[in-house]
Amino acid sequence: MTRTSHLLGRLAISLALAATTTTGCGPFGTDQDGPVELSVRASATDRSAMDAVVAQFHRLNPDTRVTVDYSDTGDLQQELPGDLRAGDGPDVFTVWPGNGNPASVTALEHDDLLENLSLRRFNLTMPVGVKPVTDVNGSTFAVPVTFSGIGTVFSTEALDAIGGAPPRTWTELLTLCDKARDHGKVLLALGNATPWVTQLVTYALVATTVYADEPDFDSDMELGKETFANSGWRTALRKYMEMDGRGCFNADPLDTTYEETLDLVATGRAVGVVQVASVLSELRAAAPGLTLRMTALPATDDPDDTRMPGAVSAAYGLNPDTPHRKEALAFIDFLGSAGGQNLYNRSGATLPAIPNASFTVDPAIREVAERQKAGTTVPFMDQRWPNSAVQQTHFAQVEALFSGTTDIGGALAALDEAYRERP
Repeated sequence: MTRTSHLLGRLAISLALAATTTTGCGPFGTDQDGPVELSVRASATDRSAMDAVVAQFHRLNPDTRVTVDYSDTGDLQQELPGDLRAGDGPDVFTVWPGNGNPASVTALEHDDLLENLSLRRFNLTMPVGVKPVTDVNGSTFAVPVTFSGIGTVFSTEALDAIGGAPPRTWTELLTLCDKARDHGKVLLALGNATPWVTQLVTYALVATTVYADEPDFDSDMELGKETFANSGWRTALRKYMEMDGRGCFNADPLDTTYEETLDLVATGRAVGVVQVASVLSELRAAAPGLTLRMTALPATDDPDDTRMPGAVSAAYGLNPDTPHRKEALAFIDFLGSAGGQNLYNRSGATLPAIPNASFTVDPAIREVAERQKAGTTVPFMDQRWPNSAVQQTHFAQVEALFSGTTDIGGALAALDEAYRERP
């Protein structure tokens, strides 16, 4: 695949605008016998959001029929690269920002499995701060769709039932765990049988235990000045295990799946769950009567220390070998438009990755929006890691901690070893 330089790509954008597809343009495929079949593969956690986008896109483009295959995050990350290499990949697909897993922007672009999107219209309004996780060598290879947080999603009804409130300090968090248990509930549903779930509590804690004092931690790691073992990662893993020992989670997290955690919250057996913001749409679908609120997970007794992981979450790439290039680009352009961004995020209870003045923030994620504006969010940790092995190691080490087959020192040593690997 030909890589367009950053400078030439920027100079050519204005020339390409006339050729790009806009939201209001007419249907495609009019020279074909029937509708063009466009295939999309997306994460199951984004089902509600993508369904809304597909429905509107079809109304605008009735001669393009979009079929979406929804997959578990872990399956998608493992299967997508091989499918693309074998020529069996979808036309458009979820791609993870940065470089944290095998289906990330950097990893897929390295193998020439992503179309260069530098000339698309959405690049004109995409925030500069977003580009480090969508670009490789100065060219854009993904359209970012959502800005999401990782935090605790509480059912306000369940909080009221135990006489509690969202905790602002670590001590308040542990006390709330006790209060939930006294009322026959668990505070937080935890589904570590689903590998990607294992990372979320660590990330939510590390945002504070590492980045509150070391905002340049990622750069220091790249320079070899820092390690997992000698940083606030140790504190975060210790607190993770302390929460488990305190009874903050359901019994047997390693035998509980992501789907089962949603059921625990939907039925009131759990007060909340540590998750990405997109889980709100899934919980609302399961229990329409719930009132939900997302807050940062505290890790110290000073609320001013608290940070929340917040970054581009959902993004989409284009298969460079798609036989439906025109229609696929139209879908990419719709995802990057204000209308597409608003629809996706309105349905998914997240924030547009490309902000626009017409978006109304969901009350459930008001804290995420406030922290985004105040600068008290930090990137998702895996987006800055040098290879996908670190994330996979993190999954495995959290599982080993919960099964008792390693200790915190061993888990951190394994993470440091994985970080030193180079792709």
